[in-house]
Amino acid sequence: MKKHAIAIHGGAGTILRALMTPEKEAQYKQGLQNALLAGNQILSKGGSSLDAVEAAVISLENFPLFNAGKGAVFTNKGTHEMDASIMEGKNQEAGAVSGVSNVQNPIHLAKVIMQKSGHVFLQGADAELFARNMNLPFQNNDYFYTAERYKQWQDVKDTDGYQLDHTVLETGEKKFGTVGAVALDIHGNLAAATSTGGMTNKRFGRVGDSPIIGAGTYANNNTCAISCTGHGEYFMRAVVAYDISCLMEYKGYSLQQACNYVVKDKLVKMGGEGGLIGMDAQGNIELCFNSEGMYRGILRQGEEVYLGIYE
Repeated sequence: MKKHAIAIHGGAGTILRALMTPEKEAQYKQGLQNALLAGNQILSKGGSSLDAVEAAVISLENFPLFNAGKGAVFTNKGTHEMDASIMEGKNQEAGAVSGVSNVQNPIHLAKVIMQKSGHVFLQGADAELFARNMNLPFQNNDYFYTAERYKQWQDVKDTDGYQLDHTVLETGEKKFGTVGAVALDIHGNLAAATSTGGMTNKRFGRVGDSPIIGAGTYANNNTCAISCTGHGEYFMRAVVAYDISCLMEYKGYSLQQACNYVVKDKLVKMGGEGGLIGMDAQGNIELCFNSEGMYRGILRQGEEVYLGIYE
């Protein structure tokens, strides 16, 4: 039996200590800890890494400070369009969804798509219809409303611009709002999950890397499990999550070497900002980012919780 472990992220970007109140910092850390404990509860009972990453991400989706689920940002139309994906490392089965509204937990929908639809990726209104057919919980628009997200949208809604989660104009803070988890269970199986509300004021049905298998999420027991957060356009172009697995599989890189090369060299040269969490089959964990900070946490069997925000 392997020692189980779980790691999570709540987004990366320009997250500066000087702009964070002690109260807000404590709230973020509580949200991260809740998610770690939710996933760890499953792992510690011998449960699967797939169920653990789902539980951790559901906890983050239900926590309004993170840009996923309940805390999702507003689109240009004043709606919420959410994306998510999940993957298990044993057989590389995966499920993904994009552009759904009113689904309480998009990551749960992604898992049901993987297990029951016969497909990998569903989108939009038909994905919502599938969710209703599967009796998944829905919420009305008020559930997804937060004053902070609404203000972010008001600041840019009459422009052609979009915001990467927090408005840069007023606070100097820029956060790529995505949540994710990676885990290793006692059976030696890896899994990864990612969920997001996307960009504030996004238009034309824009989809980022989060629901794209190989770009924002990937898991393979032979290499690693990866969940990304960042400026999605660059993560898609670099196929970040799969690229790390490939470097490990074909070039013999360690998880650390692969993450550092892709995030701190390849992405930087392209102009891409953000980060990722990664775990290999031995339980090694990387929390790698090229931005000022990343909301992140680790909980390994028999160890204390680690939580981080700043660089």
